Amino acid sequence: MRHTEWLRRHGATAARILGVAAFYYGGAQLGLLQELVRGQVTPLWPPTGIALTALLLFGPRIWPGIALGAFLVNVSLGPSLSVVLAIVVGNTLGPLLSYRLLRRAGFRVELDRLRDAVALVFLGALTGMLVSAIIGSGVLVLSGALPTGNFWPTWAVWWTGDAMGVLVITPVLLLLAAARRPRWTGVRPLRLLEAALLAACTCAVTLLAVSSPMNLLYLVSPCLIWAAFRFQRAGAAPCALLVSTIAIVAAAGEWGPFAGHDLLTNMATLQAFNGITALTALLLSAVVTERRNTHEEIRRVCAQLAEALSRLDPGAAAEQWPPPRKQKPDGGG
Repeated sequence: MRHTEWLRRHGATAARILGVAAFYYGGAQLGLLQELVRGQVTPLWPPTGIALTALLLFGPRIWPGIALGAFLVNVSLGPSLSVVLAIVVGNTLGPLLSYRLLRRAGFRVELDRLRDAVALVFLGALTGMLVSAIIGSGVLVLSGALPTGNFWPTWAVWWTGDAMGVLVITPVLLLLAAARRPRWTGVRPLRLLEAALLAACTCAVTLLAVSSPMNLLYLVSPCLIWAAFRFQRAGAAPCALLVSTIAIVAAAGEWGPFAGHDLLTNMATLQAFNGITALTALLLSAVVTERRNTHEEIRRVCAQLAEALSRLDPGAAAEQWPPPRKQKPDGGG
C-alpha cells in the first residue's frame, strides 16, 4: 500500500517535471523565432513565464523540469558544454529567485490585488531575471563567444526578454490554470460580441501603430484600458500578449517606427513599449478587480448585518438595509 502511494505521488511529480520541460522547450522554440543576438537572445523569452508559472502552481520541487528544458534548448546553441551548463544554472536560478521573492511578498496567483501585480512586475520580472541575464551574458563573454564590448547590449536584451516573458506570459498562464469550462448558456450574446470586438480592435490598432512610420504606439492604450475595465485580467492579459507579439514581429522585421535604427535603439523602443503595455494591463486590471471584490465584500457584510438585525427584531426584516439617506429639507428664505 505504501509502495503504491509512493509510486503515485512521485510518478505524478515526475510527470509534471517532464511536462514542464516539454512546455519550456516548446516555448523556447517559439521565442527563438525572433532571436536578435547570437541565435539565442530574444526580446521575449516565453520559458521564463512558463518556469515561474510552474513554480507558483506546483512548488519548487518542479525545478528539475526547468533545468532539463533549459539544457535541451541550449545544448545545440552553446559553444561548449561548460557554457551550456552555466546558462542552464542561470535559467534555473532566475525563476527560483523570482518564486522565493514572490512568496515572501505574499503573492497570490489570482492576481486580484494591486500588490500582487506590483510584486510580479518588480520582484518576479525585474529583480529575479537579473540572475539569468548576468550569468548568461557573462559566461558568453568569458568563453569568447561574444566580444567584451557586446556584454551590455546582450545583457540588456537578455534581461528585458526574460522580464517580458514573466510580465506577458505568466499572467496568461495563471489565467488559463484557473479557468473553468465556460457555461455558454449563462453568457450574454452582447458580452461575447464585445469580447470579439475588443480582440479585433486591439489587433487592428496595433497593426496600424507598428506599420506607420510615425510613432503611433500610444494608440494601443485605449484598447488595454477597455480590456481591463470590462473584462479585468481575463481581457487584459490576452490583449497584452497580443500587442507585445505584434510589436516584436514588427521590430524584428524593422517595420514602421522600428525602421532605420540600430539594434539597441529598436530594443529600447520595443521593450519600453512592451513594458508599458504589460504594466498598464496588469496594474489596471488588478485595481479594477480589487475594487470589485471590495464592493462585493461590503455588500456581503451588509447582508449579514441585515440578517442579524432581523433576528433581533423580526419587525425590521422588511426594512431596507442599509437604510436610505434622509433628504435634507430645503432651507427657507
